[in-house]
Amino acid sequence: MSLVVLEDLRQIVGDRVTASPTELYCYSSDASMVGGMPDYVVRPKSTTEVSQILCMASEFEVPVTARGAGTGLVGGAVPVKGGIVLDMSGMNRIIEIDVDNLHVVVEPGVVLDKLNEALRPHGFFFPPDPGSSAMCTIGGLISKNGSGMRCVKYGTCRNYVLDLEVVLADGRIINTGSKMLKSSAGYDLTRLMIGAEGTLGVITEIVLKIIPLPESRKLVIASFETAETAGEAVIKTFSSGIIPSACEILDRTTIQVLKRCDPDLLIPDGDVVLFEVDGTMSSVDESAQRIVGVCATLASSIRIASGKSEMDEIWAARRLVGAAVSRLDPTKSRVYVGEDAGVPLKLIPNLIKRVQEISDEFDVHAMKYGHIGDGNLHVALFIDVMDESQWERLMNAADEIHRAAIVLGGTVSCEHVIGRAKAQYMDDQCGPAVDTMMAIKAALDPKGILNPGKLGL
Repeated sequence: MSLVVLEDLRQIVGDRVTASPTELYCYSSDASMVGGMPDYVVRPKSTTEVSQILCMASEFEVPVTARGAGTGLVGGAVPVKGGIVLDMSGMNRIIEIDVDNLHVVVEPGVVLDKLNEALRPHGFFFPPDPGSSAMCTIGGLISKNGSGMRCVKYGTCRNYVLDLEVVLADGRIINTGSKMLKSSAGYDLTRLMIGAEGTLGVITEIVLKIIPLPESRKLVIASFETAETAGEAVIKTFSSGIIPSACEILDRTTIQVLKRCDPDLLIPDGDVVLFEVDGTMSSVDESAQRIVGVCATLASSIRIASGKSEMDEIWAARRLVGAAVSRLDPTKSRVYVGEDAGVPLKLIPNLIKRVQEISDEFDVHAMKYGHIGDGNLHVALFIDVMDESQWERLMNAADEIHRAAIVLGGTVSCEHVIGRAKAQYMDDQCGPAVDTMMAIKAALDPKGILNPGKLGL
């Protein structure tokens, strides 16, 4: 059977298929601990090729896992059941930029930063802003409903996708929407596909809404005695009617890491919140001053960044923090578990407190940072990976963090999705809705070939 499948794949894509063990190994993991070896890797260049591949895979019941840049943190692009990996990175054209109609048409392999570089001369941008923007692809971002630092004001991918061209499990090609900025025709299949992790279809073309770049930005840097107080200041800011374009927390451990990377970084000690505001020059000035006024009674220090250069330097440091934790202790490494919990905004201080209690209970160091403005806390747990006892404590701590988020009415995944790594929490978080998800999966993928083993389905 394997030789028949390989030959059929060669008939479709020529030499853009491999079964070489060394090449297959490169596709056996992402940034998580999840692993799975594919039997074939295929690099399609067109929707027609993807359709033909899925027709063949359906006939032989071969699993198919679509993959972008492999930057995911939960094993979403890992072929845990083997089969075919579709490397979509070669479908990387920006097909159309239509500023007059406020949209752009792209293929799934376009890298996010490359898209915004192309939009910048037109004065527009695509707002979702994950830390992996220099590497992640639009297709992967949409399959995970990615967001990032500026979703507190601008929303997630789901707010910007107008239409998807999708190849279904049996090879049929559908469009889920249109180029219209709004439509109420039929079921919202576009939103169904967003965040589905490639379990319902393979995205081959995307229409995105774009918006004008803001005229001005300012950054307010506030330091607090505790992370819980920082959370209270965020709640107070939003309750005052101020909506920042970004609102990030960096706890004191995170600040230590950043200063070891760059001792000259102009950022205070303590638990820090970065409030960015954008808009017209006059509105930005007013909003920044209002934040200073609102937080002054809670903050140990607060100031407005001196200008664009300082802002860019601080944001660049923020993007690196997740991978820089080893600077604090070279004997320890970060393990991506328990890393993406979230709770309703008002309960952020409760989650911060509970994470610290869990860290102390299991004696596992935790660095807390993330998108506090929308209730999303990233927890970087780091251990000596050569010590088995630390692994056990790590996994227990991560489990407690996930369950704490659920108890507080939150989620185990704000933006990193479920994949394989968090599938065990689906019943606890979603309850009977999981049965509905399974029914949708069975209707669109009756043979179960699309990214099997994910989402607990």
